[in-house]
Parts: sequence; structure tokens; C-alpha cells
Amino acid sequence: MPRLWLRRIFLPSARPVWGCVAAVLFLPATIAPPDRLAVIRRAQVWRQTDVAAFDFKAGAEGVAPWSAVACDYVNKPLGGNTPKFACRLPSGETVKVKYGADNGEVYAGVAATRLLRALGFGADLMHPARVDCRGCPARLGGKPIATNTSRFDVAAIEQKIKGHDVPGITDRGWRWSEIDPVDPQAGGAPRGQRDALKLLAVFLQHTDNKPEQQRLVCLGRTTAPPSCDRPLLMIHDVGQTFGEANLMNRSTVGSVNLALWSAAPIWKDQAQCVGNLSRSLTGNLYNPRISEEGRKVLADLLVQLTDAQLHDLFDVAHFADGPARTRAPDGKKTLDAWVDAFKRKREDIVRAHCP
Repeated sequence: MPRLWLRRIFLPSARPVWGCVAAVLFLPATIAPPDRLAVIRRAQVWRQTDVAAFDFKAGAEGVAPWSAVACDYVNKPLGGNTPKFACRLPSGETVKVKYGADNGEVYAGVAATRLLRALGFGADLMHPARVDCRGCPARLGGKPIATNTSRFDVAAIEQKIKGHDVPGITDRGWRWSEIDPVDPQAGGAPRGQRDALKLLAVFLQHTDNKPEQQRLVCLGRTTAPPSCDRPLLMIHDVGQTFGEANLMNRSTVGSVNLALWSAAPIWKDQAQCVGNLSRSLTGNLYNPRISEEGRKVLADLLVQLTDAQLHDLFDVAHFADGPARTRAPDGKKTLDAWVDAFKRKREDIVRAHCP
């Protein structure tokens, strides 16, 4: 059984129900403490990469995608509603494993994280694998293959980007409004890169964009007392992508739905470059206005991807083997249909011009 050495990279209320909904939708933005704001002002969101050379089908240091990976079950509570569990790798690291042939987040997470990394944006590594879990309880639904060992044939192992948290400053997610105070004069990312990340969230239809789905991480060494020398704002959980953003974050709609993702336009108002990203109950990014700098940054990155790379992107994530909603209904090859949809969306970004 090959050991997994995953690569670390940079990169009861009496109020009416709708009153509660409105309260959630229109909560004011959290005011950041001065020290946190100082870190955010210096944060980056992107770094230069060789987009055309990115290998979407590369394994993790010799471990090919969808290889069998052994781990030991860790009884640790994990949030969210999709099937997942914690497991300890032979290296001693505890990772999150998302699993299930009908779990859209397995497929979407693998594809979206690879796309983010290829373009130069921060992303955790989602390694597609067949996971052999020692000690996993039967209620998780794995297939018994040996004494005290069960296999999960469709799974993705999440390994966080290398970095550290500063207690009280970076150990929580960030709202999308917090990306605006980033200051290039303080060493932070320019507006074009920040708007490109927003537009990429639109492109992916990143519906469940609540603060917990974003991370403010400090790259590099931990110092004493803890500091944040290289702060990075990144999207952390991209399992609800490649579908259509929706109010309730329904997985069948928001996660790997070919028909809905293909039909979702890039622009809500193309003349004003307002991106099309519907509001969700949990999210705080919706219909963002994009600058010309941001549009051009993302366009220039996306056009570097070849048709072969796009085919590999959807192939390594097994979109052709996912739930019925991931497959082309007209007999056309599923991977080709996803590539065509990607290219149409890319063209809508390339051809636009923002005021």
C-alpha cells in the first residue's frame, strides 16, 4: 500500500420565519480589531505561476490520483452536512476525508482546488483517492475489505495549505467585505488580483461563501511571539461549486450540476461588470462589481489553459463518473460538455469590458 505524502503548496422564536431570514441576510459586516485589520491590509491573494505548464493529473509525490490510501480513523467531530470523517495518515497527520459516490463535494472540491492552484490562487490540496480506513465505524457506510478495515471507493483527502494561525487574529474565516481594505501601499494585493478572485468565485458559482469557507493563513515559519509575516486570503472550501448559486445551498443545485452551471451567466449586468452570483443564506458575496483590472487579470490567466488541460481537470475529478447531474444527457461526451461550458464562460470574461 503506497504511503501518502501529500504535497504542500501555495499556494424557539416568536418572530416570523422571514424576519429571521432577513436578519441573517442583512447582518452588518463584522468590525475587525485593529491588529487583525493590520494583517489583512498586508494580505496577498495570488502569486505568479506557470499556468500553461500546470499538470492537473499529477499525483501527490508519487501517489497517483485515485490510488488506495490507508489511514486510521480519528473520532473527531466535523462540521457540515456532507459525508466526511477525520483520519490519520501514516505520516501522523490528521486529515479530513470527504466521501460518497453521490457526494458532489468530492468531485467539485478536487476540480476547484486544482483550478485555483493552477491560476495562482491559494487553495488546500484535495487528493482524490480510494481510502482504506482502519477503525472506521460501520455507520459511515464503507465496504469491509479486511478485519477492522473498510474501503471508500470515492473519496477526497483534504490537506490544508502549509501555514499557521495567530490566535485571535487569523484563526477564523473572513467575510468578503474584508478583502476590500487590503492595501497595496502596505504590501497587500492590488485591486486587480482581489477582483479577479471575486470573479473566479462567480465563475465557479461558489454559493456557500460564508466566512468559514475562507481562510486567513500565515505562510512560512511560526515565530515567538506568533506573527504573520506573509498573510494570505484564500478560499478554503469549494465543494459547493460547478453548479448554480442558490439561496439554500442545495447540493444537487450548487455542486457539480452540468446543466445549471452551463446555463449560469457570468454577468448579472455586463455593461457595469456586475458578476452573477445569487445570494445564499450563509454567504456574504453576491453579484460583486468587478473592476476592469480584475476582469483582465482573470481573463489573462484563463486563456493560458489549453483544451487538454481543461479535459484533464474534469477527468481527474471523475466528473464523468459522478451523480447523474454531472453527466451530459444528450449522448455527448460528458468531459467535452464540461470543457465546452468552461470555454464559453471564459469567453464571456475575455470579451467583456468593464467601466
